[in-house]
Amino acid sequence: MEARAQARYVRVTPMKARRVIDLIRGMQAGDAQDVLRFAPQAASEPVGKVLASAIANATNNHGMQARDLVIAQAFVDEGPTLKRIRPRAQGRAYRVGKRTSHITVVVSDGVVIEQDVRPAKAKAATPPEPKTAEEPAKKSTAKKSTAKKTSDTSAATKTTEKSTAKKSTAKKSTEKSTAKKSTAKKSTTKKSTAKKSTTKKSTTKKSTTKKTTAKKEEG
Repeated sequence: MEARAQARYVRVTPMKARRVIDLIRGMQAGDAQDVLRFAPQAASEPVGKVLASAIANATNNHGMQARDLVIAQAFVDEGPTLKRIRPRAQGRAYRVGKRTSHITVVVSDGVVIEQDVRPAKAKAATPPEPKTAEEPAKKSTAKKSTAKKTSDTSAATKTTEKSTAKKSTAKKSTEKSTAKKSTAKKSTTKKSTAKKSTTKKSTTKKSTTKKTTAKKEEG
């Protein structure tokens, strides 16, 4: 069994109280009282009072033997800080914080009490709910979902057809442009051949005129 005691808002800093608590944690209750009685720390006095209260609670309230008690738990929590002011030179005021602590001590005699563990109540078996008109509604929702899927697939096929049609038109336009380029090349070649023929004719005419002039001079 366990018995506990707690002192709240003790005017001791938590750091100083923890130094004393660490000395007695896990010791026998009588030995811990002897240590606290002769400890030089100022926090040993409030910690000793809390330990004595825990021992009294164990012996008076729970009927445990004082010689069998062991300090099972001992810890210090931080309490609220009191704000005070200390006057300084030239009208200044410095803040002073006076800290408080919550000291807790738990003693035990090592006897474990078995607690009755009640089994959890079994939940009442609930009868299955009768089938209602929700099933056709579910079916209709399923049909709607399938219709949506088919519409989505049809839209996707339409978009693919449009893209293929665009590609085919682009191919046709490219073919037309290539045909136009080929015709333009042919026309340029024809023009060049015509120019060559005209130049040949002009050269032949010049040669004939030279021959006729030469004959006239001879005659």
